Amino acid sequence: MERVPFDLGYRMPAEWSTHQGTWISWPKNVDSFPDKLLPKVEDTYISIIEVLHKNEDVHLLVDDKNSEDKVCRLLESRNVGNERLFFHRICTSDVWFRDYGPIFLKKITGEVAYTHWIFNAWGNKYEDLRLDAHVPDDMPLEGIKKFRIPMVLEGGSIDVNGIGTCLTTEQCLLNKNRNPQFSKQQIEMHLRDYLGATNVIWLKEGISGDDTDGHVDDLARFVNETTVVCALETNEKDENHARLKDNLKRLRSAKDQEGHALNVIQVPMPAPVIYGGLRLPASYTNFYIANKSVLVPTFGDKNDAKVLYTLGSLFKGRDVIGINCRELIYGLGAIHCVTQQQPS
Repeated sequence: MERVPFDLGYRMPAEWSTHQGTWISWPKNVDSFPDKLLPKVEDTYISIIEVLHKNEDVHLLVDDKNSEDKVCRLLESRNVGNERLFFHRICTSDVWFRDYGPIFLKKITGEVAYTHWIFNAWGNKYEDLRLDAHVPDDMPLEGIKKFRIPMVLEGGSIDVNGIGTCLTTEQCLLNKNRNPQFSKQQIEMHLRDYLGATNVIWLKEGISGDDTDGHVDDLARFVNETTVVCALETNEKDENHARLKDNLKRLRSAKDQEGHALNVIQVPMPAPVIYGGLRLPASYTNFYIANKSVLVPTFGDKNDAKVLYTLGSLFKGRDVIGINCRELIYGLGAIHCVTQQQPS
């Protein structure tokens, strides 16, 4: 019987640990981004690449040579170099790499491995997007130890501090459309065995408009081993008010892997972002921590500057950079949803 990663000394590093690179997939799904939005979403991607490639490799999945050539033209039009940008011709259905891509692990001695969880398109909501479950098998990860896990899990549903504590939500991981065969205790054991999470903090539910059943990266995120930023809606008439208040209460009473209270920092929500009468899951906590920068979704909102300032005070030594995500969020995700870090 194969030993689990935890017993072999592996764990999922915190996102602020040094990256070898970031994996992303080029946008093209017209169901997610209609023709009028797709060029703006592509421009958002160029902005993301422009920041990332300066300090780490960027691994970009494209369908074919035509897609690769298009990206090169767009980079050139923005005077963005392609140093440390690597193209991989791997077909994908959509851009949400955080959820269908591998989750990487690392030993304290430096060896890197990766986990391949079951991806069922957020509880079997989108049959055509289930095809992205193949992506980890097609990636050029030869020589890196692989663990295949018999459990449904998306990367956006968890966040870790790298030393034993994991944030997640009951709405997602305990949802009957994910792993109805597992008890809460069994799910916690899988998080321990395959990610090194010896301590799981359960928030309740996610924000309005989120089709993932409450991914935690729209709610609360570790910014260091002991500090969590938590989204809060101050408008009592907003449908997110009560649920985010409950999550804040849970975090304030939670303990880390050593039994210590967390330092909880509140960040506001943007005003509701609406397209075609549909509320979208816009949240500032869907940021991505890169090697020397933090990419933060902005929405042309009065709270953009406030959140950038707050995160800037928490991420000393990293440039905190706002990336306009008003079009990207139309696809029901933002920067964290489209990225996945590979540790050095």
